[in-house]
Amino acid sequence: MSIITDARQAAWRELMASYAFVERNFNLVKRYWGWEVVWFMYSLANALSITYIGAGMDQISGAQVDTKYLVLYLLIGTLVWRYLSIVFDAMSEMIAWERWEGTIEYTFMAPVSRLTHMIGQTIFSVVWGLFFTGVIFGIVALLFDIDLSSANLVGAAVIMLAATLSFIGFGIVASVLPLLFPERGAQMTNVVQALLLLVSGVYYPISVLPGWMQVVARVSPATYALSAMREAILQNASSTALLKDALLLTVMGLAMIPAGLWVFSKAEVYAKRTGKLKRTG
Repeated sequence: MSIITDARQAAWRELMASYAFVERNFNLVKRYWGWEVVWFMYSLANALSITYIGAGMDQISGAQVDTKYLVLYLLIGTLVWRYLSIVFDAMSEMIAWERWEGTIEYTFMAPVSRLTHMIGQTIFSVVWGLFFTGVIFGIVALLFDIDLSSANLVGAAVIMLAATLSFIGFGIVASVLPLLFPERGAQMTNVVQALLLLVSGVYYPISVLPGWMQVVARVSPATYALSAMREAILQNASSTALLKDALLLTVMGLAMIPAGLWVFSKAEVYAKRTGKLKRTG
């Protein structure tokens, strides 16, 4: 019994230590609230612009188009990608933020495990991503006739949870780039994100891509997340039908997260030994 009690106490201490990173990130949001407003307005304008493309497609093409279906198709891609990109950014840019704030040495020398650090970063990314995306969806829903009465929302939520795991893993791996390349690492993570956007079928089916791009698309977890989300919401696919994609996304996440932690630990040792932590340019 004492072993179980000690384990619970240790887990509680780790959770509290992780919460410190959650709180710090929200304090950064408050400090740079002006940038958050700018980014929100950009994201909202982007979501509305893409959605209005769907609404006006029948006028653009001159043919009869199911605009309600197309609007929802594009909106799913926009919102799912926005959420996943926020999770990816929060994980991949955590080193860049430490360097910008001048706290990287304090954080890396603190008696806190890197796992604890990343758990806190993960909690923040998920909470902030859901809030940010939810507000955008609420505004878009006021301007468009969005009907989700026949959607499998439970199945969609399961897919989002599984996709979150996979993008956390991708983000951890990408966070190594700013650690190893202080001058250009943050820009390199943006390139990774842009490539995922291109091949994942955010705004179009991957079948329209060249053959070699379709092969690359199979590596992106966003490809499976978007496809499954559209099946759940547009086609009311059953949870059983979505199980294959949910399991695949979960396996990708469970494989990428420990792999990312291992790669990051090796990169951290190298960065400390070569003096890359403090470098800003």
